[in-house]
Amino acid sequence: MKHSDFEKNFYQLDPQAVMAAAERAGFEPTGEFTQLNSYENRVFDLCLENGDNVIAKFYRPGRWNKEAIQEEHDFLLALKAEEIHAVAPLLQKDGATVSLQEGLWTTFFPKVRGRLPDEFINDDLVRVGRLLARVHMIGARREATHRLNLDTSHYGGWATLDHLEPVIVPELRHRYFDAAEKILAAADDLLDPSDFQRIHGDCHRGNLLSTGKEFFLVDFDDFLNGPVIHDFWMLLSGDEESFEDEQNMLLEGYEELMEFPHHQWEWIPLLRAMRIIRYSGWIADRWKDPSFPRLFPDFGLYPYWAKEVEALEKIAWSLD
Repeated sequence: MKHSDFEKNFYQLDPQAVMAAAERAGFEPTGEFTQLNSYENRVFDLCLENGDNVIAKFYRPGRWNKEAIQEEHDFLLALKAEEIHAVAPLLQKDGATVSLQEGLWTTFFPKVRGRLPDEFINDDLVRVGRLLARVHMIGARREATHRLNLDTSHYGGWATLDHLEPVIVPELRHRYFDAAEKILAAADDLLDPSDFQRIHGDCHRGNLLSTGKEFFLVDFDDFLNGPVIHDFWMLLSGDEESFEDEQNMLLEGYEELMEFPHHQWEWIPLLRAMRIIRYSGWIADRWKDPSFPRLFPDFGLYPYWAKEVEALEKIAWSLD
């Protein structure tokens, strides 16, 4: 089957195909399901005959190969084996965690219930710090050989910048490139790959849920090799007055279990800028997806790029 056929299957997944995939994987769906919000993959909440629910995840064609998906799953299963709070994939009928369904790599996860933390109160950040330390202890055991490295050659870096050149409005292209090139050059000098290890990779509050008693991590789709600080900075509020208190609470929990590389705090502006570049590159890559022009109607217009330029210039100026 051609890649274009896989994409057609991905965009046109219907209830019958989803239920058939679940049955082939060894589950017994009732037929009741809800499609969940996901920009990158197709994700469905399925009711089973035994009263449980499972989450069916159909990976976007070309996003990851089987080996890269398996590395994500192996990491999650290693966390589960250590009783670390992250949602690991379920075994399918053949004993594997990933199968080819409708020409798409497909995985099933248990449904977990929790709330997004609108704000962190009391010792929440201390507990989050402990959780991250336990995740990073497992992550440090080996490298993910089929996943990205968070450096300028792979993540929001030089190739992404080249890809964006024809997309950025001409009036702002020169300013965007001046700021981005300064930032990426600084990242080349400062980011040390010897400090990289397996991390969550997209550790923002939307991927951190609370049961009221404990926190757990979900959605390791962007799992990669990178600095541990990258799993910290998106959890911070961004309020300069609160930064030190938030930092100290995270470190209090983290350093109960694992030494933190304090020199990485100065990498946060670079990582933030690389994420900004990567995000625009991601939208550009996905523009042929019928949903993306609807989701990002301002992409390619002056107001969008003016905001991006302003954000990058602010970071670039802070490097002086």
